Amino acid sequence: MTKVNERVRTLTCFENPTKIEPLDGGITNVNLRVTDQGNDYVVRLGADIPEHGIMRWNEVNLSKAAHALGVSPEVVHHEPGVLVLEFLSARTFTEQDVRTAENLPRIVDLIAKTHRGLGAHLTQPVLTFWPYQVNQTYVTRLRVDGTKPSALLDELMNEQEKLIYATGPVELVIGHNDLLAANIMDDSEQLWLIDWEYGGYNTPLFDLAGVAGNNEFSEAQESQMLAQYFGNTSDNHWRPYQAMKCASLMREALWSMTSELHSELDFDYVAYTEENLTRLRAALADFHNT
Repeated sequence: MTKVNERVRTLTCFENPTKIEPLDGGITNVNLRVTDQGNDYVVRLGADIPEHGIMRWNEVNLSKAAHALGVSPEVVHHEPGVLVLEFLSARTFTEQDVRTAENLPRIVDLIAKTHRGLGAHLTQPVLTFWPYQVNQTYVTRLRVDGTKPSALLDELMNEQEKLIYATGPVELVIGHNDLLAANIMDDSEQLWLIDWEYGGYNTPLFDLAGVAGNNEFSEAQESQMLAQYFGNTSDNHWRPYQAMKCASLMREALWSMTSELHSELDFDYVAYTEENLTRLRAALADFHNT
């Protein structure tokens, strides 16, 4: 951590940092809490990650727009490999928190507000995040590497063809595209979204499917979520939504398989891959039985 601390102390946004300590939760960055002049900040250290489609300029542009919308903390400073944010005095959600009857409607409201309002606050271009191409790109890279069974990769791509057909035409919104519980925070007055690494244009179904699949919603919770988001037309979205839930879980599994090969962070990616493959197979079974 000595080099990391030295890097933080050289940032021009700080005068004299008195406390630098690691933050839990990051699995693609080094995240730190820094105290300077009596104020607290989050420092995210991480370069572009091409194998995951992470471009830091995109993260900065979306983070600024999300703050302007009022759903994310302020961007205090940025430079290549560094993003400094306002520290939120808020609790990070767990999967159980996301599933509660009290929080689920609040989260759907947050997603809808983001989808319907973020674009008005963008001042720079942002990327598109199309999950089926993301998955294809991961598989192409994994085939070249040769560390994953080709039969598994063939199975995933065969399933994806069926998912693409079921998804059909989509509308585009600017989505967060990484709705893990750890990226939702609660300060008791409002909910916040953090970590815009994967943000960009996508179907709204991907964020809805992501929050449901990553947090193991029941079918009743999924129906409640779609009814709240889409209103009277929610039934029309059920089949495409199920397909997108499978796509989201497939992406998370392939992301983890790729991270097994490339990431140097101390995280059990092998276990995370198996967890998401298990969730994916359950979602695919539901998709095929509908």
